[in-house]
Amino acid sequence: MDYYQNKESVNEYIKMAADVNGQELIDVLKLYLPKGKSVLELGTGPGTDYHILEKDYDVVGSDFSEEFLKRLRKRFAEGKFLNLDASTIETDLLFDGIYSNKVFQHLNDDQIKSSIYRQFEVLNKGGIVCHTMWYGEGDEIFKGMLVNYQDEKSLIQLFEPYFEILEVEKYMEFEEGDSIRLVAKKK
Repeated sequence: MDYYQNKESVNEYIKMAADVNGQELIDVLKLYLPKGKSVLELGTGPGTDYHILEKDYDVVGSDFSEEFLKRLRKRFAEGKFLNLDASTIETDLLFDGIYSNKVFQHLNDDQIKSSIYRQFEVLNKGGIVCHTMWYGEGDEIFKGMLVNYQDEKSLIQLFEPYFEILEVEKYMEFEEGDSIRLVAKKK
C-alpha cells in the first residue's frame, strides 16, 4: 500500500474522493450503535467520514499512512489518531464499534480474516462493526494496490465465526450495486 505513503498519491486520492462521504453508511451505523459510544475508524484517510462520526461518537481515527496521519492531526487538532495496519489492529484500546469505508479491499482474504479476529478482540461485549467494500468476485491491481472484491456469501463466511450478521446489503456508490455493506455484532 505504498500508494498512500507519499504526498503526490495522497493529494491524488483526496482530489479523486472529494465528493464521496459515508453519511448514509454512518446513518446505518446509528441504527445499531447509540450516540456517545466509542468508535474506531479504520483507514481514516483524509478524514471525511471521521468528521461525520465525531458528531455522534467518541471516535478514534486510524490509518497506516503517515502522510494521512500528519494531515489528520493538523486538520483535527483535538482528534485522536493511531497508526494502525487494518489487518493487525495493534492496540490495547477497546471500542463499542468499528467502522471502515472501502478499506478491506486492500487486504487479501487472510489479512481480512486476521483483521476480523483482531476486531473481535478490541470490541467490547456486543460491539458493532460496519464495513463497506466493492461488490464482486476475485481481485485486481489498481494503481499498484490490491482491490479484493466481496459478495454476500464471502462476507458472511468471513465474519460469521465471530459476529452475528445483522445486515449485508448491496448499495450504489457510483453505479447500481457496485458496493456492499456489512453490519455485524460481536458474538
